[in-house]
Amino acid sequence: MSLQAYKTAATRAENPREMEYRLFGQVTRALMHASTVDPADVATRIDALDWNRRLWSTLATDCASPDNAMDKSLRAQIISISLFVSKHSSAVMRWVDDFEDLIDIIKMVMQGLAGPGPGTAQAA
Repeated sequence: MSLQAYKTAATRAENPREMEYRLFGQVTRALMHASTVDPADVATRIDALDWNRRLWSTLATDCASPDNAMDKSLRAQIISISLFVSKHSSAVMRWVDDFEDLIDIIKMVMQGLAGPGPGTAQAA
């Protein structure tokens, strides 16, 4: 089975919550790896930070939509997190801060996604 066929099959078998969990896990692993690479490996750092920033930007854009059915308070919190992630990512790139807060945020979201309920993602 080709890799693309496997990805297609996996996507069809996952519910949206499990797909979100998987995506957050992939981004978390990229951030964790980037936090350990040689400081000269700027490309790895930029790629991980950009992926995380794009993820949160997409979430914030979705939350800003009037068609979004989520609770307004939760939507506002997600938008706030997105703003923090953007600012903190810039600080990490300038070596003013580290990856820890970005990784912790995603881990907390993943815990929520893996929480109790039918069909929830299991911790990896």
